[in-house]
Amino acid sequence: MILCRVLGNAVSTVQHPCYEGRAVMVVQPVQPDGRTPLGDEFLAVDSVQAGPGDLVLAAREGNTARQILGTDDDPFHAVILGIVDQVDAG
Repeated sequence: MILCRVLGNAVSTVQHPCYEGRAVMVVQPVQPDGRTPLGDEFLAVDSVQAGPGDLVLAAREGNTARQILGTDDDPFHAVILGIVDQVDAG
């Protein structure tokens, strides 16, 4: 799992039918402080109704994404698994 900050929504006029009715978010991996970037942004399908600015846990592995979203053959690569309330590092 990857700790990420949601940067915003991804919007497309043409999309694969499996994305119909699903929110796709732009997420940025971050350090445990929740602010310092830690890698490149990527797209993740939202499964928990996250919004811009939220600190979330994301999985960047297709099989995990398909299991969480309940699909077998759809081309999902990353999914937001949960919204993080607090990080205690130490």
